[in-house]
Amino acid sequence: MAEIIQRDGTWVFDGEALRLTPGRDRGVGLLRRELGELTVPLAALAGLSFEHGRRSGLLRLRLRDGADPLLLATGGRLAEPHDPYRLTVEPDRHGVAEYLVDEVRNALLLDGVPPDPVDSYLLPGPPVPLSVSAGDGTAGFDGEVVRLEWKWQAEDAKSAGGPRTLALADITGVEWRPSAGLENGHLRFTVRGVPTKVPPKYDPNAVELWGFRKDPLMALVAAAVQARLPHPARRPAPAAPPAAGTTAPAAGTPAPGPAVPAPPPGTAAAPAPGGADHDALLRRLRELGDLHRSGVLTDEEFTAAKQAVLRRM
Repeated sequence: MAEIIQRDGTWVFDGEALRLTPGRDRGVGLLRRELGELTVPLAALAGLSFEHGRRSGLLRLRLRDGADPLLLATGGRLAEPHDPYRLTVEPDRHGVAEYLVDEVRNALLLDGVPPDPVDSYLLPGPPVPLSVSAGDGTAGFDGEVVRLEWKWQAEDAKSAGGPRTLALADITGVEWRPSAGLENGHLRFTVRGVPTKVPPKYDPNAVELWGFRKDPLMALVAAAVQARLPHPARRPAPAAPPAAGTTAPAAGTPAPGPAVPAPPPGTAAAPAPGGADHDALLRRLRELGDLHRSGVLTDEEFTAAKQAVLRRM
């Protein structure tokens, strides 16, 4: 077991899951406190990194794309005080943080967990029922129905229609955006058959957010709804219209795809910049593990090769 206890929170890894508990420090965001303890299974992890800083370090947890409904609904826009997957580390605990990183990375390697996207939610999302009041309205969700009620500050286009009830079966998408600069944020629901062309200020299916303290809590509603919608990876892709001057194929006839040249024999595709390098190193770790288990590499050779790859990460 690996554990790090900080004022910002406590992270505990038992080999199968990483348990994240928010701290009670004033710097911990309201959303993190309301989320409470999160249990992230090993299968949902894409990686864990530690970043050194002058005054403090930062543990940053990466989840596999599509594993967490909260990240899907917020699009990665959670600010640092509210992001449950970051932990501020005090200078005298940097060594403990590095040990935790090594333990998680070794577990990912030994279990062969790929960093690829997933096609089902691996975290449950916030429990229901819940209700949040922020911006120009109140959003409540009981697991089956979303109810929107308007404050006196709401525009007449919303308040004139009274409270809004949206059945989960009619919702096809949900999005939470924080306010940024002079641009207000919003919690918006996409409803089947209803175009969303108006700004959130006038959209009866959206709550406008002005950047006040409770705005991040609307992400709880977004995540709870997202967790109960079909996973994006399992939704049928919309058919693309035929290009101008072409004829659509007859029903039952597969449309020809664009020709993709195959790489020359004996050559490997060049790694893409950015995150692909990290993925290549994870694949290398898995290969080393396979070679070690098959007896090709001795314990000493495997340890030396693994440490060399981890240093590059």
